[in-house]
Amino acid sequence: MLSGLIVPGCMLAALVAAAYRRLPAYDLFVEGAREGIGVAVRVLPNLAAMLVAVELMRASGLMDALCGLAAPAFEWLGLPGEVAPLVLLRPMSGSASLALVEKLLARYGADSRVGLIASTVMGSSETIFYTVCVYMSAVDRRATGYAVPCSLLGALAGTVLAGALFR
Repeated sequence: MLSGLIVPGCMLAALVAAAYRRLPAYDLFVEGAREGIGVAVRVLPNLAAMLVAVELMRASGLMDALCGLAAPAFEWLGLPGEVAPLVLLRPMSGSASLALVEKLLARYGADSRVGLIASTVMGSSETIFYTVCVYMSAVDRRATGYAVPCSLLGALAGTVLAGALFR
């Protein structure tokens, strides 16, 4: 019941703070919305390209082929091969990986080793390429520096740790 008051309370607090500082709250809101639309327009082509690439990988069978190739490496790392598609897909698509976790939980159960590892991977990793795409597009930058390799290394570390914890 109290949680339903959080958003209206934050809005009221922002209006009170703007009035206290004698700021034109409505004008600032409109200006922020205008900037937000500009960011959305800049980001949209990159997001469309990312979504098309993920769907092409899935539809062409490339994802299944990659999972087949990665399964021995996953077994060597102590991870069940069933989580390979999730680990490969999670950095690219949050909604597709969520659907995959749902299928894994329905098939193996939430308390199974596969279910526990899948839930941990989903909860402890990020849609790296999507996030980098959005952030870099928003600031109009092409070079990502160490953001992608470090993020992928962190996701791999979390995945391997999940496999080790749920033996």
